[in-house]
Parts: sequence; C-alpha cells; structure tokens
Amino acid sequence: MNKTVMLMMALLLVMGPVQAQSDGASLDTGTMKALRGTLSLDQDPAPERIRDPLKDQGIQDRQYMHQPPLIPHQVRSYEVDLKVNRCLSCHGWKNAASRNAPRVSVTHFEPRDGMTLSDISPRRYFCMQCHVPQTGARPLVENTFTPVESLR
Repeated sequence: MNKTVMLMMALLLVMGPVQAQSDGASLDTGTMKALRGTLSLDQDPAPERIRDPLKDQGIQDRQYMHQPPLIPHQVRSYEVDLKVNRCLSCHGWKNAASRNAPRVSVTHFEPRDGMTLSDISPRRYFCMQCHVPQTGARPLVENTFTPVESLR
C-alpha cells in the first residue's frame, strides 16, 4: 500500500465516519473560550486598537539570553518588503553613526552556513519577525516569568 492511502486510512480511523448534511445547514465549528473570547471559530473578533509605543523610554533591558532588542520607536508606517527595508536606513552600518542609531549586529550578515556576507542575510532581512516595538500593553495571559539572575 502506498503512503498516501495508509495516511488517509489512519485519518479516517481517528476522525470517525464523515456524515454529509442533506439539509444544507453548515457544519458546527464549535466554540472555544480562548484569547479570542467565546466566538465561533468561523467568526473573527473585532481587532483591538494598535497600542502606541512607549516614548522616550530608552533601550529596555533584555529579559533572557539572546532576546532580540525591543524597538523603542513607532514603526507603524515602516516599509519592509523584498525591495525596501526602512529599518536599514537608520540601523544599517552606512548610516547608523550619523543617525545616532544602534548598528545591525554582525550576526545579521551570516547565513546558516556561517559565512559572512557583504549585506544582510536574507533570513535576517525582515526585522519585525524578531524585533517588536515596546508598548505598555498588558500581558495577554497571566505569567510569573522572571529574568535569569545574571540579567537582573
């Protein structure tokens, strides 16, 4: 038996028989109490207002080893796509000193094979995959996290 057929058979065993609805009613998608509230899974909650960044807070301490630095300024209209990265207009090595901005780390010039490139590595080009703006937003879920002793 080929792998696809075996996978389909396993899924049928786990899911049970599929029943068609003849009355035209939609399938029950269920509800779940979660961060989205108790909305049905086929509904979207109204989005919250985007929080304003904390202003004039300076650079925040990191809470764990290898934590990417937080962004201490507004980035709402920043263009970052395949052709343009507005972050690099200040944080690129060419302009950082004149803009009084921290330079992009040398680690951002290294691809997976460890070689050093002459420009930002493609896997590090989209800054906001790791770096996020600082805000005064309350935590989404309660937590008791404390930084490691060496960072306090």
